[in-house]
Amino acid sequence: MAKRKIDWDENKLKKWIQEGRGQGEGKDYKPWLTVQDFPSKGRVTRVFGWKTKRIHHFFTDSEARYFYLLEWEDDVLDIREHYPLFDCEEVMQNKAGLNFNLFKDKDTGTPYILSTSFFITLKKPNDKIVYVARSLKADYELERKTALERLEIERRYWQSQNIDWGIVTQKEIPVVKAKNIEWIHSSLYPSDERGLTDEEVDYYCNAFIDKLEGSNTSIRNFTVQFDRLFNLDTGTGIYIFKRLIALKKIMVDMNKKIDLNNSTRSIEIINPSLTERVRVL
Repeated sequence: MAKRKIDWDENKLKKWIQEGRGQGEGKDYKPWLTVQDFPSKGRVTRVFGWKTKRIHHFFTDSEARYFYLLEWEDDVLDIREHYPLFDCEEVMQNKAGLNFNLFKDKDTGTPYILSTSFFITLKKPNDKIVYVARSLKADYELERKTALERLEIERRYWQSQNIDWGIVTQKEIPVVKAKNIEWIHSSLYPSDERGLTDEEVDYYCNAFIDKLEGSNTSIRNFTVQFDRLFNLDTGTGIYIFKRLIALKKIMVDMNKKIDLNNSTRSIEIINPSLTERVRVL
């Protein structure tokens, strides 16, 4: 909680725990920290999750981008951000050389609850459930003594839990891919926000793929023609394009910026039939 000033005492600690922060799984999880807790010091983000069906809270672009990458991975089942290490000192088997006093409120002496950026649930091919923890840090933070002390506490904590832990800096995040996922992300929110029923969305998704086969024009032109053909509001074709990518029914190179001026021939059709609805929400 360094660099973010908050009044912290035993009453605040008990209140947050009673609110259920840091507890639960999936849609029931409540992050230990939320964007409402601190004065804004830069870009903060609130995102509705595909996998969890709840609002996620992020304090940096890197956190948000890493989240989008996790959303894209099929083996990720659950994403818990700002996961608290409630029983840190009790669980850790080796506390030698660690200075926990660095993480206490200077006025009240109440220990801060340290948290790890992401606690992730994975499902492996053999259906085995695996947990991993990742701490997001800007590379310049790795030169700060307090940040390193905190990371060492996190490392030993997760080691005591036999859980894979690692540090991720902005240099390890493929920004273009993350931004592409961000661009398509809202297409899987409830379709009635666009005035369309689920059945209509399914119909237009099927129609989009049907018209796409054999097409040779720019993606932008294709979506404009699609809107005109079906008398749809401007932009609906782009929405369907985004949704089909998000559902992985069509594929584009996610490591390159999605360009609507590219040819429709750059799109690979993964699943030509959507007769079985994929319910995301």
